Amino acid sequence: MNLTLEAIRILDTIDRKGSFGAAAVALDRVPSALTYSVRKLEEDLDVLLFDRRGHRAKLTPAGQELLTEGRHLLRAAAELEQRVKRTATGWEVELRIVLDAIIPFEKMLPLIREFDLQDSGTRLRFSTEVLSGTWERLISGDADLAIGVAYEGPDLIRGSGGFRVKPLGNLEWVFAVALHHPLATMEEPLSVTDIQRYRAVVTGDSGRMLPSITAGLLTGQATLTVPTVHDKLAAQLAGLGCGYLPRKWAAPYLASGALIEKQTSENKPAGIPQYAWRTDGRGKCLKWFLAKLADPAVQDMLLAK
Repeated sequence: MNLTLEAIRILDTIDRKGSFGAAAVALDRVPSALTYSVRKLEEDLDVLLFDRRGHRAKLTPAGQELLTEGRHLLRAAAELEQRVKRTATGWEVELRIVLDAIIPFEKMLPLIREFDLQDSGTRLRFSTEVLSGTWERLISGDADLAIGVAYEGPDLIRGSGGFRVKPLGNLEWVFAVALHHPLATMEEPLSVTDIQRYRAVVTGDSGRMLPSITAGLLTGQATLTVPTVHDKLAAQLAGLGCGYLPRKWAAPYLASGALIEKQTSENKPAGIPQYAWRTDGRGKCLKWFLAKLADPAVQDMLLAK
């Protein structure tokens, strides 16, 4: 008798029920059939799996090791069975979503809670990238859906029928500095020369293959590169540099006076956040999220501070 899932299931049931007789009832088998199966397995493996000296069937150390590892196989088999059933009903086994840093993960929590009510069994896997790094995840096949991506994507996206891109909503940007920053008291509109004299705070593009995106950065300007837009806001509040921020993020600090809005002679290049997905994905989970992302209320929620 080869080591099979059925053999492991028999060992598991005997161990949980405490006896061959109780296990036979649970498995709707006669006790002699279970006894034969276990003895045959012991002969094939040339090990003793149960200590039969007491009233309760007790695993030997070898039997315990076999069952401990075997239970991993039982769980894996059960999960595989569920994944196959989910796939047959149209739900993906897993949906991989990459967020641009402009969309903090906590903004996705209400959508995740709502999606859980579908009871689909689809696993959600989130990652975060910045600027071109977000596009790279989608192009490479490491993500099925990208949210908050900058602009309409590289030429590979625009020239391919393998991707769809839609606007996520409007995002207004404001040039802001801390109250104690030298630019705070300069006459407006700030010129390019004025701004170039001071360090800019930028979020680092996480892309490795595509050309980096550097929106709002002046040629030759010193930079402080930070991981996320949250960090960019914190650095500018600390007076460590200047730069553009989403108005919704900056609004409370503009109202309190911690940040000062400054008009510039050259506005930040326009760029509407997008969401994009691979057109070869047709599962119900992807369709559910696409329907939500098309909702203006959801868009406002995702882009708010």
